[in-house]
Amino acid sequence: MRFELYTEANDERAIFITGNFNNWNPKDYRFQLKQSDARNYYIEIDPQVLPDHIEYKFAKGGWESVELDSHGNITPNRKASKYTGKTVDKVENWRFNWGPFKKEFFPIAEIISEEFYIPQLERSRKVWALLPYDYYISDRSYPVLYLQDAQNLFNEGSGYGNWEIDKKLSILAEYGRGDIIIIAIEHGSEERVKEYIFDNDHVANGSEGKKYIRFITDTLKPFVDQNYRTKRDRENTGIGGSSLGALISIYSGFLYPEVYSKLLIFSPSLWVEPNNNFPMMNFRTPFSTKIYLYGGEQEGSKMVKRIQVFEQYLKRWEKKNLFDFEFRTSINPEGTHSEFYWSQEFPRAIEWLFYNNTENPVEVKPHQQSIKN
Repeated sequence: MRFELYTEANDERAIFITGNFNNWNPKDYRFQLKQSDARNYYIEIDPQVLPDHIEYKFAKGGWESVELDSHGNITPNRKASKYTGKTVDKVENWRFNWGPFKKEFFPIAEIISEEFYIPQLERSRKVWALLPYDYYISDRSYPVLYLQDAQNLFNEGSGYGNWEIDKKLSILAEYGRGDIIIIAIEHGSEERVKEYIFDNDHVANGSEGKKYIRFITDTLKPFVDQNYRTKRDRENTGIGGSSLGALISIYSGFLYPEVYSKLLIFSPSLWVEPNNNFPMMNFRTPFSTKIYLYGGEQEGSKMVKRIQVFEQYLKRWEKKNLFDFEFRTSINPEGTHSEFYWSQEFPRAIEWLFYNNTENPVEVKPHQQSIKN
């Protein structure tokens, strides 16, 4: 069967067709379109691999680059019968890094406290809450994700850029995936390394990770649960971060599996624990824990290798009945150790951690998204 595409909104990115014939993988090189001229593309697909009733979309290598209509809105799945022999389609616009973003779906950013007291460390910290855009006109309760390094998550002015999670949450909300509360804890500047190192004085003299974890778990979470409409159970509670923030989140999940069931782990600083000797609580019945692991191949020669070794440790711990893990690993060949790539990965991680129970991807309903870049 032949699929033809016309698009004036062109750039150098390759175009793929994805649908119910390839598990909705938006970067499947078997289904990359060929270019006949500057604006016209085509692909011939063997009818034997196609279902009778085809649903499909066009994308430029990922759901962050999927097709849009002339107003920047989501397009419905295209449909065709494989017996027609040929389709002719037009794409008006394409997403770029998940944009454009609609202001009406932006989360409500509230400062919980400019100086939230941390009794375990005898210091204070600025803490934010990002609430669903319709939080104050609904009566629903929401799952919660605690994230480290709030300065780099959504506020402009960070020297390193930011994840733009406010924009990414607006995209998720547009697709009916925005019902989540993010609690963002600012790092302690010069205290950051000590607070994010669990118990390794060779790396940070006077490491304070144990106390910091207790602050989030024993002090901050009860406050959030008391003051916001949260789903308090472990099935609806996650923690995460990037780099050292990812490392301390691993410790949090392993030490308090009765509290956290979901870990968002981006580019973890596993060099601190090269032997993956993480302490964990022993429970008679293992807790089921979901872990989303991300790393970029351009982050240094050992980042991906350490993530792979960490995966193997997870599998060994499972065999010993210490944990019941479900994990997803996403490796970006182009990814560097930077907020830009963590920003791209954030919607994929949120969807898999909190919405994967129905296998419905953000960009295409009701089908599965490939997580590999």
